[in-house]
Amino acid sequence: MERRQLLKLSAAAIAAAAVPSRSFAQGTKEVRIGFQKYGKLVLLKSRGSLEPKLKAIGYAVTWTEFQFGPPLLEAINVGSIDFGNTGETPPVFAQAAGAPIRYVAYEPPAPTGEAILVPKNSPLQSLADLRGKKVAVAKGSNAHYLLVKALEKGGVRYEDFTPAYLAPPDGLAAFDHGSIDAWSIWDPYLAAAQANLGARVLTDGTGIVANTQFYLASQKFVDTQAPVLDLVLSELREIDTWAKSDIHTVAGQLSPSIGLPVPILEVALKRASYGIKSIDDAVLADQQKLADTLYQLKLIPKEVRVSDIATKLGS
Repeated sequence: MERRQLLKLSAAAIAAAAVPSRSFAQGTKEVRIGFQKYGKLVLLKSRGSLEPKLKAIGYAVTWTEFQFGPPLLEAINVGSIDFGNTGETPPVFAQAAGAPIRYVAYEPPAPTGEAILVPKNSPLQSLADLRGKKVAVAKGSNAHYLLVKALEKGGVRYEDFTPAYLAPPDGLAAFDHGSIDAWSIWDPYLAAAQANLGARVLTDGTGIVANTQFYLASQKFVDTQAPVLDLVLSELREIDTWAKSDIHTVAGQLSPSIGLPVPILEVALKRASYGIKSIDDAVLADQQKLADTLYQLKLIPKEVRVSDIATKLGS
């Protein structure tokens, strides 16, 4: 039963961006929000508290689901959505590609919410053991940066292992079938693999990476719809406060849509961070270090200055 539950999570994420139906009253404006299967935005969507607030000012919301961060930011880049959230790494790849995105808020670090996993009977015991091994990771994701820095900590050069760039559902299948040696991944996939497959944590982000979640918007949305952006962030902060205070209820609300049992989601939620903050100099400094690292490894084609795409809104 446990393995079926985990594979259900995989199957549920395969449709990266289903086309939403849109039927709005004449004169109603639209806010297009991209979300992932897990996180504060999916809670905001499921609770339904944003819609009446937007309706009162003549707006409706369209929700679009994505597997992970890079496709979501590409949707902002091409003008398909206005707002969404990702981990710390996708915005750097998007900025390097010239996407018109802006950092608008962030969540505090949650380093235990991502990890490099190995099978329970794996002989790998240290980060140095990753040398020459095949490791799955979603390219451009927050777990990609964890892998980069973990290899560095273990004294393994980036060119001395074999990356398998796989989206989370494919990484899950490869891990389950034993076709990779390790998997760099985030919650709730992390919690599910631990519970259902007996996966062992080789390392999490503690002392290696921050694992910061960012909220991002298109430049156009920031420039032309600032009051609406403020409203969305205000509702997110309310959801964030509620989620922190009642993790069991939150897990119960998420369970049907994610396809994972409440106890597994409670583990993931306890590793999450709470307290959505406005962009500040400290988080930009950390993000700049990430960007510099990716450039040095030639994972992005040019140097970027992350402060160039930061919008410091009021709390």
